[in-house]
Amino acid sequence: MDLLRDALTALLLLAGGFFCFVAALGVLRMPDTYIRMHASSKAGTLGCGLVLAAVAVHFGDIGIGSRATIAIAFLLLTAPAGAHMIGRAAYRTGVPLWQRSVVDEWRDAEQSPPDRR
Repeated sequence: MDLLRDALTALLLLAGGFFCFVAALGVLRMPDTYIRMHASSKAGTLGCGLVLAAVAVHFGDIGIGSRATIAIAFLLLTAPAGAHMIGRAAYRTGVPLWQRSVVDEWRDAEQSPPDRR
């Protein structure tokens, strides 16, 4: 039983480390803020979630497992909202899109004043 738990912990840690590495690599290599934000939020959330799952499996305690589950749920709920807010703030402050970007869906929406009802 310990061998199976150790193997599952190692597998989850390796997968989590891989996705955290991919997120870091995406932040370094992607061409603009918006694509970097996407790479960090998606792969980073998955990587951190897998590492927290490895912690829960390794210790096998219900208290640690429930805390890890709550932390994973918190990550899944807050990472997309945070990424959206960062992207919106970057767009509103004039951070340029990548020159090869094809679609700018906010271009016309941001020109008009907001509707305040």
